[in-house]
Amino acid sequence: MIKIKDLTVKNFMSVGNVTQGVDFDREQLTLVLGENLDQGGDDTGSRNGTGKTTIINALSYALYGQALTNIKRNNLINKTNSKGMLVTLNFEKAGANYRIERGRSPNILKFYINETEQVDMEDQSQGDSRKTQESINVLLNMSHDMFKHVVALNTYTEPFLSMRTNDQRAIIEQLLGITMLSEKSDKLKDQIRLTKDAITEETLKINAIQTANEKIQDSIDTLIKNQRAWKSKRRTDEEKIKKSIEELEKLDIETELDSHDKLQNWNELNNKISALNKEKSTLESAQLRADSSVKKAQKDISNLDSATCYTCGQPLKDHKKEEITLRKTKELNDALAYQTEVTDKLNDAMSSLEAIGNINGKPNTFYETAKEAYEHRNNVDNLKQTLLNKQQEEDPYQNQIDELSNTAIVKIDWEPVNQLTNVKDHQEFLFKLLTNKDSFIRKKIIDQNLTYLNNRLTYYLDKLGLPHQVIFQNDLNVEITQLGQELDFDNLSRGERNRLILGMSFAFRDVWESLYQSVNLLFIDELIDSGMDTAGVENSLSVLKKMGRERQKNIYLISHKDELVGRVNNVLKVVKENGFTSYATDLDIE
Repeated sequence: MIKIKDLTVKNFMSVGNVTQGVDFDREQLTLVLGENLDQGGDDTGSRNGTGKTTIINALSYALYGQALTNIKRNNLINKTNSKGMLVTLNFEKAGANYRIERGRSPNILKFYINETEQVDMEDQSQGDSRKTQESINVLLNMSHDMFKHVVALNTYTEPFLSMRTNDQRAIIEQLLGITMLSEKSDKLKDQIRLTKDAITEETLKINAIQTANEKIQDSIDTLIKNQRAWKSKRRTDEEKIKKSIEELEKLDIETELDSHDKLQNWNELNNKISALNKEKSTLESAQLRADSSVKKAQKDISNLDSATCYTCGQPLKDHKKEEITLRKTKELNDALAYQTEVTDKLNDAMSSLEAIGNINGKPNTFYETAKEAYEHRNNVDNLKQTLLNKQQEEDPYQNQIDELSNTAIVKIDWEPVNQLTNVKDHQEFLFKLLTNKDSFIRKKIIDQNLTYLNNRLTYYLDKLGLPHQVIFQNDLNVEITQLGQELDFDNLSRGERNRLILGMSFAFRDVWESLYQSVNLLFIDELIDSGMDTAGVENSLSVLKKMGRERQKNIYLISHKDELVGRVNNVLKVVKENGFTSYATDLDIE
């Protein structure tokens, strides 16, 4: 395990001549917040430009001689002081303590192991630090690109899924251990030499083998006999099942189910026609009554001019005639309205009958109910599955036969010397394969480690609440899908992309640590700030807390979100004042 302990910086980016230090030995989750006093500080909510990202740029520079972001080395020197830039990093690996001191103006690179400076004479003679950096690289065993995707996640780093295919492939090959093949080829050279030595020794042991092959062969013969009986019974069972399937499939069940659907539709239409005919008959009667009411009211109104009092026989007075006229007019209007209502309803019923039309004859079915038809189909499906299971039954004898045949019986006609010669030839063949980029060994390594990568990626995306499926294919290309639809990385929202970046980085880290070594430190620079909703933030924090708690990771979350203070274990405050950055740590938060 690589345990990064602390970092000090001087005249690096926004850090001035006063050396600033960061202790990375913090439990679990640390929130890195900025306060720019030059822009008003907390009173204005100013969090930008304080030098939070300077920490990971300094860490990257100490390890690799370059910033995490695309900043030229000379631009890393504090612009105010213009010289004396120095970054010091202390870390531990395998019980040994290491320190890197790196700076510019003047150029410095010193590497210490257990407080002893490692001096490379070639570097000194040539005036550079190439050999020293190579030693650091061997110790880290992690490229700068891998560092950006596993240890220090930054919004300025090009996401893996936005990279060119060749760049993606280079990272994945490094992650999966393909780049280690050259190291294995060197080891194979030594194995070839040892095999040649063994051939020389085995030529003296040729006459040592002749023992119990006959008894072993008797056991094999008995197993073969039992195997034949088992296969015969399986064939008989399969034929019985096939005959049952053939009998059931004489009925076209899909046509039968379709007939039941048609029958159901016919019954519904027939019932609807009956109801409409009944309604039509009722409305026709109502229409006759309405017509009669209209005619009566019209007749009564027309007869008012000659109407007389039914008691005295005298013509009606004008006021009386007016009163009766108003009443009869209302009766007429009511009758007309009712007539119109009945006529409209009758027309609607007749239109509905016309729309339905002739439904022809009642469909015929083999089964009385659709349930019986579905049971028929289920029976066929169940029998087919039973047949498939029978066909896929594992032979209980073959493994025993193979094991006895291949391992127990010693083949006397193959001399050990010849076997070793074949081994040597095979080793030499493998050596050639290790240097071939298209070899099956390369593919085997991919198959072994890609499954674990995909499993971890699926796990983290689920925990982060991302509904997409992201799978690395055997050709190392990555596929993003949702509900069966293939998507591009740019199809995702900002928050979804950031969750995917986090999930992929966590998965990369798990693979890396399973194959190489673990690293105690993880930086996440503003990825949770950018476009992530409340659920995304909560899910991300949950994953990070679990990682810090269960795997003893020191996680630094660089953010502008003040509301996260109560959700973390520690707070590292980055203050910008008078143009310079300083670091201050708050009390631990339980």
